[in-house]
Amino acid sequence: MPNRRTVLARSGQVAALMAGAGLLPSHALAAWNANAFEIKTMAELAKAMGGSAPVESKDVVVTGPDIAENGAVVPVGVSTTLAGVKKLMLLVEKNPSVLSASFDVSDAVEAAFTTRVKMGQSSNVMAVALMNDNRVLFAQKEVKVTLGGCGG
Repeated sequence: MPNRRTVLARSGQVAALMAGAGLLPSHALAAWNANAFEIKTMAELAKAMGGSAPVESKDVVVTGPDIAENGAVVPVGVSTTLAGVKKLMLLVEKNPSVLSASFDVSDAVEAAFTTRVKMGQSSNVMAVALMNDNRVLFAQKEVKVTLGGCGG
């Protein structure tokens, strides 16, 4: 029976062979705009992404709890039924980095995503849709945090 060390060594060898043969998908690797995560306001983010001034819209939906008991794992989501969306983003207004998540959207995927974010304190969570025509639409929801997750 192989032990853990043997299994890990063989797995590494198989991965190296697959990478050498070009069988690992390079397009599945995560990539992001590092500068966007340093921006502090939604207006600055919209400008950096090439969009116009943000406008509130009922066609963009943000989901999340009214009260989060633990700010370290707050479930939030963003969705829209609008056509022509190229990017969906989740922002947490009072976090050190306002941008919490960014999703590229095409016609091949449903424009609905959920994730978990850290929140240091009660804050507005904003769902932002960047459209193909560079309009920026958003919705917001206040989430109250009882136990901070960003070092608090």
